[in-house]
Amino acid sequence: MKYIFEVRMKHGYTVEEYAEAWIEASRVIQQTPGARGTYLHRKIGEPDTLLAIAHWDSKAHRDAKDDSRSARVKAILEKHARTCEITPLGEFEEPEWRVPPQPGSGNDGSGNDV
Repeated sequence: MKYIFEVRMKHGYTVEEYAEAWIEASRVIQQTPGARGTYLHRKIGEPDTLLAIAHWDSKAHRDAKDDSRSARVKAILEKHARTCEITPLGEFEEPEWRVPPQPGSGNDGSGNDV
């Protein structure tokens, strides 16, 4: 499953500061059973807005994580609550429908544009 949220920096806090702390906290959180990685995307046209995606084996694994087990993670999350506007967008299952790139379309990852 994926947990997706939007992060907007408040005045005086930069995306780079957020990302540095986010990486530090994520390294600890990724030691939690069921954690499958996190991704941070900068929004095109809005450089102070990020999309964060956390991958988990299941919702139960994500719900079982305990951010208070690490004083450093807890401090980072508390700081982000003060310096950012964080909007949860939701929890999503893995895709049920997929349309992969078609061979010969130029989008097949082969590097051979047609």
